[in-house]
Amino acid sequence: MELMVLLNALVTRLLFVLHSLIGVWRVTAVKKEPKYWLLALLNLLLCLETGLTLKFKQGRGYKWFSPAIFLYLICIVPSLWLLEIHHGTQYCGNEPGAVQVNVSNQDFNQSRESSHGSEGTDHHIIQTAKVFVNQLSTICETVWTLALHQTFLLLLVVGRWLLPIGVEITRDQLSQLLLMFVGTAADILEFASETLDIEDVRKNYALINAILAVWTWSMLQFPLDLAVQHIGCKPSASARRIPSLLLCRYSAELWNIGVSLFIQDGPFFIVRSILMGHFRIFNQMLVFFTAKNILVVTLQLYRLAVITLDFRTTVLQKSRKGEVCCCPCEPYEARAHATGRQENEMKEFVAPPKEESQAPSEDH
Repeated sequence: MELMVLLNALVTRLLFVLHSLIGVWRVTAVKKEPKYWLLALLNLLLCLETGLTLKFKQGRGYKWFSPAIFLYLICIVPSLWLLEIHHGTQYCGNEPGAVQVNVSNQDFNQSRESSHGSEGTDHHIIQTAKVFVNQLSTICETVWTLALHQTFLLLLVVGRWLLPIGVEITRDQLSQLLLMFVGTAADILEFASETLDIEDVRKNYALINAILAVWTWSMLQFPLDLAVQHIGCKPSASARRIPSLLLCRYSAELWNIGVSLFIQDGPFFIVRSILMGHFRIFNQMLVFFTAKNILVVTLQLYRLAVITLDFRTTVLQKSRKGEVCCCPCEPYEARAHATGRQENEMKEFVAPPKEESQAPSEDH
């Protein structure tokens, strides 16, 4: 096992555990109930995954799916749910930073004086750490929640970058995936912060749960790598049917379209439409991002139509030449053993309606 691979695998998962523990600590501080520390037990799943990955995969990732990212979502999402539901109970001043700096300096001076009196370096470090933790606790709840959201999404991108890649994914595909994740994370953060900050939304408990459910659903795309990888084709007869060939050739593009329509922009558009249509909530940013979601969904449907027409044209050209349209990822030997049944299926798929209508008249 390479040392760098081992180091990246351990450091990334350690960052995931530390961030989730900070979320659990914040929930415990806000709720003022020690029982919420039980949420920290979810990190045992991540520890178990780390051991299994190091043993069976030598620290490297899996194909199409990242268990570490998925388990990190399981560890941190419940804490963010509780913080959002408990949102807004702590007052935030207009300039909290200046107040915190002044108080922090005073407390640090007091801790320094106490450490001089005791003449202990260890005591001084402990006092400084206590002061630092106390000052973190004085930051208002809304700032804490937003900071956890921001660091959560940033850590997803950085963590996916640091995690060792498997043999099935190339560095070029990883770079494409990271660029997609950056744009996706920005849209998700905007959706959560923009909708949940509306005053009328905060008064509706059911609406908060619905928005958080859509937000959680949108996070499920991060453990998956299908948007940059082709599924590949097996040289079996069942894998050569028209839908399978379409999925084989355009698997990455189709997955990207599916994510946008069913996981991100589609659900976001539905939520924003309900806010404006049913609850009569309007503001400039809400209208703008609703229009943006409409545009993205329309463009994705247009892209889907272009892919389908391009594939149909390719199959038509191949059938006229007497060839069989196979996935480019198949070897040449597999393409050469296409059966007559497969040719008939493709001819039926691309046969013009006019020729079909003329066939009965020739019999008569």
